Amino acid sequence: QVQLVESGGGLVQSGGSLRLSCAASRSISSIYIMGWYRQAPGKQRESVATITSSGIINYADSVKGRTTISRDNVKNTVYLQMNSLKPEDTAVYYCTNGLVWGQGTQVTVSS
Repeated sequence: QVQLVESGGGLVQSGGSLRLSCAASRSISSIYIMGWYRQAPGKQRESVATITSSGIINYADSVKGRTTISRDNVKNTVYLQMNSLKPEDTAVYYCTNGLVWGQGTQVTVSS
């Protein structure tokens, strides 16, 4: 089964940008949907963005206009470009194919 490894998190000031990467252990071209979720302390895990193999994309309202999800089926990697970051974006960000989850990468936005 595929393994997913996230990277790219870190500490950034409000208004800054980060690009998260999710590297898969095998080809993702046949995986129908890939997504990014996040979980802030004391809150439930929530969807941030998803992308299907045909390129259909959905964003959470809270990140729409500031975030871009993309997938590279050659590099077997899914990206999440986040701009204009806000303190409320602080969370652990997870990558998933709907069945398998990565270990997460911490994003902290300071005000």
